[in-house]
Amino acid sequence: MNIAIVTGASSGLGREFALQIADRYKKLDELWVLARRKELLEALSNEVSMKLRVFDMDLTSEDDFAAFAQELSDVKPSVRMLVNSAGFGFLSEFANGERTIWEDMIDLNCKSLTRMTHAVLPYMKPGARILNVASSAAFVPQPGFNVYAASKAYVLSFSRALHSELKKRQITVTAVCPGPVRTGFFKVADPNQETAFFKKLMMAEPRNVVFKALDDARFGKELSIFGNTMKAFRLISKMLPHKLFINGMRYIDCMK
Repeated sequence: MNIAIVTGASSGLGREFALQIADRYKKLDELWVLARRKELLEALSNEVSMKLRVFDMDLTSEDDFAAFAQELSDVKPSVRMLVNSAGFGFLSEFANGERTIWEDMIDLNCKSLTRMTHAVLPYMKPGARILNVASSAAFVPQPGFNVYAASKAYVLSFSRALHSELKKRQITVTAVCPGPVRTGFFKVADPNQETAFFKKLMMAEPRNVVFKALDDARFGKELSIFGNTMKAFRLISKMLPHKLFINGMRYIDCMK
């Protein structure tokens, strides 16, 4: 049985990945969707023609993950695509944020993604694809978004190294690094509406980001960066000292 797995599929980019995978990859037998909000996952069944298997689970829960791993072992599917999209951010200086927020962010953005990838890899054959949702925040350290940017830098580094390691198995890994996307992300990350105005101006539509990511993965690319602005940002971030970016971000923060 050929399947695709999408984490964080109840909303945002994860939901869009689920919708587009179901629409574009008709040869899949099932689409496994994972998130905590069961009702939103079940609502997807009304929007896709592909058979869905819903896993309402907390990806950071040891018990929930063990149950999912057991299901993989029992079914032994051929996983043609894994999309690690679950994650969240929070806009705050480190000292002002609750310790549990930072720990939960690292657990979901880094630990759960790593654990899911390791669990699914034994069920992937040549031609399979992994897409890990990182962020353009991974390119440089970001004051005020410090833990989130660091967690996504981990995802980017991990994905690129794994892409190289899995070449011999003909499995590709694509790090998806969008800039701001028009999802519910900032409602959680920025409840006080302090997001810089230029980020709001550059917000991309999730359908466009996901469409490009799936295309880039199909062509075996290790990076998927949507839009010329974000591509230029990555290029500049490689050329200029990160200290300049950090100082610039601090200046913008002071001007609010």
